[in-house]
Amino acid sequence: MFMNLFSSFDPSSNWNMSLNWMSSLMCLMLIPSMFWLIPSRLNMLWMKVTLTLHKEFKTLLGPASKGSTLIFVSLFSFILMNNFLGLFPYIFTSTSHMVLTLGLALPLWLTFMVFGWINHTIHMFAHLVPQGTPPILMPFMVCIETISNIIRPGTLAIRLSANMIAGHLLMTLLGNTGQSLSIMMINLLIITQLLLLLLESAVAIIQSYVFAVLSTLYSSEVN
Repeated sequence: MFMNLFSSFDPSSNWNMSLNWMSSLMCLMLIPSMFWLIPSRLNMLWMKVTLTLHKEFKTLLGPASKGSTLIFVSLFSFILMNNFLGLFPYIFTSTSHMVLTLGLALPLWLTFMVFGWINHTIHMFAHLVPQGTPPILMPFMVCIETISNIIRPGTLAIRLSANMIAGHLLMTLLGNTGQSLSIMMINLLIITQLLLLLLESAVAIIQSYVFAVLSTLYSSEVN
C-alpha cells in the first residue's frame, strides 16, 4: 500500500493528548545555560552569534531601535531551534505547519501596520509611491504596493514552511527507495542522504535568518 508522503507531518501522539506542539518548547532546553563564571565554548559561540545579530539588526532598524532587536534575535533563536529539532527522527516538525509560521508572522505584521498607520500616517502613505515613479503610474503603484504589503505575512509564513516541507519530503523519498537497491547503490544513497542532511541544516539556519531579517526590515519601514 502506498503511503502518503505528507503523513510524516501528521500530528500523532499517545494517551489521547495533543502533545505534538510541546516540541516547540523543547528548544528552550537547547539554549546553553551559564553555570560557571567562565563561559564554555558553546556559551561563547552562542553569545557571539546573538551579539552579531544584535549589531546587524540595530543597523537595519536605525538609531531609534531602543532595544527592539531583542524580539528579532529571540525570533531567530526560536525558529532556528525548531528547524533543527525537526531534522531529528520522531520529532514533530512544527515549523512546517502554517499554524506556527503564520502565528509568528501575522501578529508581527499586524503590530507594525497598526503602529505605523496610527503614529506615522504620512510616512506610510509616502511608502505606497516609490521615489521617481512617473505621475501616470502612481495609481497603479499604490495598488501594487498595497497588495504586496497585505500579502507580506503570508509570504513570510509560506517561505518558511515550504522550505522545511521540501527538504523533509526529499529525505522521505530517498529513504523509501532504499529497500529495492543493491549494496552499491545503498552506499551511494547513504552519502546522498548525508549531503542532503547537511543541506537541510544550512537551510534551517538560513530560513530562520531570512524570517528575522525580513521582519526587521518590515519594522524599520514604519519608524
